[in-house]
Amino acid sequence: MATGPEDDALLAGMAAGDRAAAGVFVRRHAAAVIGAAFHVVRDRAMAEDIAQEVFLKAWRAAATYDPRRGSARAWLLAISRNAAIDLVRVRRAAPLSPDALSGLLAGGAMLTATDDRLVEQADAAEVRLALDRLPEDQRRAVLLAAVAGRSAAEVGEIEGIPLGTAKTRIRTALIRMRDALEVEARRGL
Repeated sequence: MATGPEDDALLAGMAAGDRAAAGVFVRRHAAAVIGAAFHVVRDRAMAEDIAQEVFLKAWRAAATYDPRRGSARAWLLAISRNAAIDLVRVRRAAPLSPDALSGLLAGGAMLTATDDRLVEQADAAEVRLALDRLPEDQRRAVLLAAVAGRSAAEVGEIEGIPLGTAKTRIRTALIRMRDALEVEARRGL
């Protein structure tokens, strides 16, 4: 796969509106762009959709490409990776309101798992039971992180604890839940 000055010329052509240059550029880098996106999203169809968006972005931004800052391929793969990460961020769980979180903590609502693997391993009642068995501080931390979509730093800020403590609470809660769900799964066999 050729890269370098030829890619620079193709990008210059794209910046000038040359569709033939764009076609050559796309054919040359499509597999790498799809691969970079797939590495992040782990879904072939989604990676292909991202690749289409990436080449559209590259077409629109071709005039901004600066070969002194790196190769055209590196520039394109950075666009691909960023687009894939943006899509993953958009698909993450939407944050819950404090009232909804309080309802979960009080047991007023059943937990709906956001992770498909978790749903396959246990139903919502088992997850709820595993949550109920956690100490209150760990349960709040894992709900804020896993259900409300908060980062460990945000959990620390909300709970008024250091970042390291927030990470420890989340990790410990997840490990305890995993262990409890594995025990329940073995009992069900």
